[in-house]
Amino acid sequence: MARKTGSHSEITGPRVRAAALKLFARHGFAAVSMRQIAAEVGVQAGALYLYTKDKQSLLFDLMQAHMDELLSAWAAQPKADDAVSRLEAFARFHIQFHLERPDAVFIAYMELRNLSDENFAAIEALRRRYEGELEAILQAGQAEGVLSAPDIRLTTMALIAMLTGVNTWYRDGGRLSRDAVADIYWDMVRGAVGA
Repeated sequence: MARKTGSHSEITGPRVRAAALKLFARHGFAAVSMRQIAAEVGVQAGALYLYTKDKQSLLFDLMQAHMDELLSAWAAQPKADDAVSRLEAFARFHIQFHLERPDAVFIAYMELRNLSDENFAAIEALRRRYEGELEAILQAGQAEGVLSAPDIRLTTMALIAMLTGVNTWYRDGGRLSRDAVADIYWDMVRGAVGA
């Protein structure tokens, strides 16, 4: 579909995604209409279709962007030689990355049920790649004899759930700083795998 002459897709497109992210996180995907997103952006509802095919595509794009950013940011992190240091880096990275993006994290976990089967499979594949990073650390730690996980896959899922859970309760300005939370969670992760 062609854009209208004089439209600013490099400005309006990101505004559409930002409005959808905010509204989906606040009210849930099913409760938000394209009209509400348009009103938030300040455009007519029909204009949204210049920037997205439909609401499902918008949800998928938000989730895919989150996962792509997560994978890229983790890939850019320096990697230590030993598994325990890599595990610590993963735990601290996961907490810090996710605390910076509470709306994207909420959508990435709570709105999976609203994806089409095809879109779900694509997001699940990206999630599996990220989980595979932690699995590889745990496997290396077992091979080095410095970590103990009776079931690598189950341990991976439990650790990611625990680390992501920080987003459900943490608030800036609370009793603990982000760094203090990361320190405490690293102690819990280390204890969970006998590091």
